[in-house]
Formats: sequence, C-alpha cells, structure tokens
Amino acid sequence: MTSTAVDFEAIKDKQRAGWETGDYPRVGNTLQIIAELLVEAADVRADQKVLDVACGQGNAAMAAARRFADATGVDYAANLLAQGRERATAEHLPVTFLEGDAEQLPVPDKEFDLVLSTVGVMFAPNHQQAADELVRVTAPGGKIALASWTPAGMVGQLFKTVSKWAPPPAGVQPATLWGTEEHLATLFGDRVEWVGMTKREYVFRYRSLDHFSEWFRQFYGPITKLAGTLSGDDLAKFAADLAEVPRAFNKADDGTVAARAEYLEAVGIRH
Repeated sequence: MTSTAVDFEAIKDKQRAGWETGDYPRVGNTLQIIAELLVEAADVRADQKVLDVACGQGNAAMAAARRFADATGVDYAANLLAQGRERATAEHLPVTFLEGDAEQLPVPDKEFDLVLSTVGVMFAPNHQQAADELVRVTAPGGKIALASWTPAGMVGQLFKTVSKWAPPPAGVQPATLWGTEEHLATLFGDRVEWVGMTKREYVFRYRSLDHFSEWFRQFYGPITKLAGTLSGDDLAKFAADLAEVPRAFNKADDGTVAARAEYLEAVGIRH
C-alpha cells in the first residue's frame, strides 16, 4: 500500500486520543535520563535554539534548558504540554511549549541549531514527512539528535505484544524502525551526516512483573485506552501478556524488575 492511500490524519487523531488517555508522564518522567544523555551526545551549548519534537512532558526541552539553551517543546497532546509547563515552572526553567504536529511543525524553516526527539517523533505515522520536517526546521550546520527504541529491544517486544491485541493501521511502518541505522539513512539521505550512532540501554525498574503491567495499563495512554476496551478473561490475559514482556530482559534476581531496553542514540549534522 502506498503512503497516498493511508489516511494519516485519521491515524493521528486516534493516536492523540490514546496519548491523552491515562497519564503518560507517570511513565515518561522515568525516561528523563535518556534526554540528559541525548543533549550531552549532541553537545548542546548555552544560548543555542533547541527544539524538542513530540516532546510529551518536555524531557529533552528541559534537559536543554538546564544547560542554558533557548528551548522549545512541541507536541499535539494538550495534557502532556500542560504537565510540561508545570514541570518547567516548578524547576524555574524558561521553556516554551507549543501545540503542534510533528509532521507539520508550527515553526519557521532553518530556525533551530539543534532539533531533538526522545522516543517521540518515532511515533509519527508518516515517517518520511516527519523526517522532512526535522530537516526543514534545522539550520544548515545544525544538529538533529534522536533517541528511538529498537525493534529487537524490550520496548519493541512490548509493541509486538500490544499489536496482537490491537493491530496497527494498514500501511503504517513500525515506529521502532527509527531505531535502525538503515531506516534513518533512507529517511534522511544525504541531507544529514550521521556522526554518532550508539546503541544504549535504558533500564525499566518496577516492583515486579505485575507492577510493570499494572503501571502501563494505568498510565501509558495507548495501552490504557486499549485496556479500557477489554474486560473479564480478555483483560486478565492482556495483563498477563504485558507482565511477560520484561521477563526475558530482566537482570534482577530479587523479584523486582530491572529490565534492559535497547534504544538507538543518533546524532547528525544537517547539510
């Protein structure tokens, strides 16, 4: 199926409804270290103009602002932006938050010295359009820095488990392709010179396998929305399937979860 046959706007409407369900920042806030590592890998400098795309509750924007960059975050989920503003206010960080679509960023061409996304832009259904937008808003010689879950890692397995209960829309590429060097080369071509490609691991830490399942069903918007459509034996089976996801990746031997989740940290220079 060609991209012209896919109704990306309808898909994004459903995605937005998913992210606005539950309370994603309860999960997303635990991923702050990914953003801190990404801005260091990108060598962000004070007073640079930085854009955090699909920012959620603002992890990367806030990481850049802590380093005295001029940081802006953009996302299409209003509730996540509201929490980002609350966090920035509490930490006295001057971050600007804008409501907008990663595939149609509400900012001018060549406006930013550094464009970031931590496990955010990868969820845009039209991968090529999202990549084109990242290039459009980055100044020549500026950097694009991305942290994306890999297909083979724990989060990739989580998405495969969820897809058994809610198959993804036809014609939409898996989000975890952003976690592969080959897909980034296809999306960006010679417009970006990738100067750093590093496989890293984030460790998900929970009280138990069941606690992991419960937390994601309660707070991770798309999973929360899916769980809300299930009941009885189906809900119990879905909960058990989620609980199994971290098992193979768990390095803890005390009954808790310390599950390694691989992601690709990519830093490139925009030509």
